[in-house]
Amino acid sequence: MLLICFLDSAGVPLPTVLDAWLVIIATQRPQSAYFSAAMGVFGSMAGNYALFRAARYGGTRFFKTETTSNKSEKFRLWFSRYGLITVFVPAVVPFIPLPLKVFVISAGAMRTPTARFLSVIFVARVIRYFGETYVGIRLGQDAVGFLTRNAWNIAGVVLVIVLIFVAMVKWYDRRAETS
Repeated sequence: MLLICFLDSAGVPLPTVLDAWLVIIATQRPQSAYFSAAMGVFGSMAGNYALFRAARYGGTRFFKTETTSNKSEKFRLWFSRYGLITVFVPAVVPFIPLPLKVFVISAGAMRTPTARFLSVIFVARVIRYFGETYVGIRLGQDAVGFLTRNAWNIAGVVLVIVLIFVAMVKWYDRRAETS
């Protein structure tokens, strides 16, 4: 699990393989399921960190050679304020259309503080991997079917949570501007 999560997070695309494997481990070997989830969290953090560092180095080189345009400056400001939300959502939701690697690369290139980046990845992966493990243990053999049948409901709940978080950040920003 550690190696597969590292490879997936570092850039080798393994869509839904590790999520399915984690649920299968939870249904067949519940005594070692949480250990597997922990190894998945650490492997994913290490892989995302490797991709983040590579993007930080490459992004630094790119930004040194490019002239700063108004659009790129606006993107930098936006990403510095809201970018980690775009990292959190695909890190916590196991659906293919959400491109985590693009946002990890953006976070590295935009020089997001490493501790903040790793904290977001850690929280998202703990929720995802331990949640899948819990569901696998609780539902047994029907866990994969449950997750498949309720994928969009789960995504909807996560989206609502993110929208609430974004609304709170905007409210806080407006409140800080008036003070």
